[in-house]
Amino acid sequence: MRTNMPTSLFRKSLLGLTVAAAMSAAHAQTAEVEVLHWWTSGGEARAANVLKELMEAEGYGWEDFAVAGGGGETAMTVLKSRAMSGNPPSAAQIKGPEIQEWGELGLLGSLEEVAMAEGWDDLLPAVVSDVMKHDGEYVAVPVNVHRVNWLWANPEVLDEAGVEMPTTLDELFAAGEAIREAGYIPLAHGGQAWQDATVFESVLLATGGTEFYQQALVELDEEALGSEQMVEALETFKRLRELMDEDMSGRDWNIATSMVINGDAGMQLMGDWAKGEFTAAGLTAGEDYLCAAAPGTQEAFTFNIDSLAMFRVEGEEQEAQHALARLVLEPTFQETFNLAKGSIPARPDLDMSEFDQCAQQSLEDFQRTAEAGGLVPSMAHGMAVRADVQGAIFDVVTNYFNSRDMAAEEAARRMVNAAQAAL
Repeated sequence: MRTNMPTSLFRKSLLGLTVAAAMSAAHAQTAEVEVLHWWTSGGEARAANVLKELMEAEGYGWEDFAVAGGGGETAMTVLKSRAMSGNPPSAAQIKGPEIQEWGELGLLGSLEEVAMAEGWDDLLPAVVSDVMKHDGEYVAVPVNVHRVNWLWANPEVLDEAGVEMPTTLDELFAAGEAIREAGYIPLAHGGQAWQDATVFESVLLATGGTEFYQQALVELDEEALGSEQMVEALETFKRLRELMDEDMSGRDWNIATSMVINGDAGMQLMGDWAKGEFTAAGLTAGEDYLCAAAPGTQEAFTFNIDSLAMFRVEGEEQEAQHALARLVLEPTFQETFNLAKGSIPARPDLDMSEFDQCAQQSLEDFQRTAEAGGLVPSMAHGMAVRADVQGAIFDVVTNYFNSRDMAAEEAARRMVNAAQAAL
């Protein structure tokens, strides 16, 4: 089972560590921060380097601790090991319920001094700021807001196939068949558990709606998880495999994106970090590539908030750490980072004129769904449930997706079992 944040067993192990030991052994070079993250693809690495340059411009050092792996599981394994040895980095890319888990261990440092000075409560939407706090105090700073339920497409491939951007699942399947007949791969995909789960949650959102999504993948309601609606979502999800190529196993998400960029594939279901790859390739939204809400999810917004959580440090390292937190939310970084990353700024007060039409639509949809009730946290990207629960759901989803024999009803039963085990 995949776990990308502390489980209850891990929590018990770490509780034996004293905060003093963690601080004394922590990396403490003068006025320098060590930052663990998994922004390693072309667009992501370029975006992360912006923050490094801003830190260096203010006289602080940046020790980059990049760990490859789009879903962050490898990075979290490394972070656990570092924390267990009493040597955590200054900051780490931690998000969602993970922040609460690490906060409960007593290893995260307060950012209240910075937050009050910079007015973060007034600056950030509540749905964002609430995730950044533990026991009412900021312990993390948001980098961006990603939308997960996106469909990306190569317009030339669509034209060759004689189809338009699909807006429903039925249209997606019909377009996929036409794209295959035209000689292209209909849907680019990487056969990794987190990518399977990314596609699955968009299908579930399309077939069941936001209320059902909330019940099943956030509240872990057993009736919803075992329902006919869940069976329908699973069966529709499994059908999508027919639109993918046989060589997808183990493929990284950005390689799948490059298949769309290069015209080998027509479409990809992936979060808006994929846009960073289109941008890095010098392509223009609306011309060289197309974006739209995942078919059937136009009234919903599955969010994934990247954030940097700060571990307890002392002295000059804390000074550098606070500078890092401040710079993350300043307009220069928010604009430059998110233009490169494909996401939208965590603070909604910025001028979006430099952002492309996909980002502008994303911000508009974020604000609209926040008001209308269509804003939901991404299960696949660590925003909805604990990592041990997420890992159990991943196992069910990916095993079902790749099994020739497992029925959707059996997969739904396993979903219920995963929820029961989490109680």
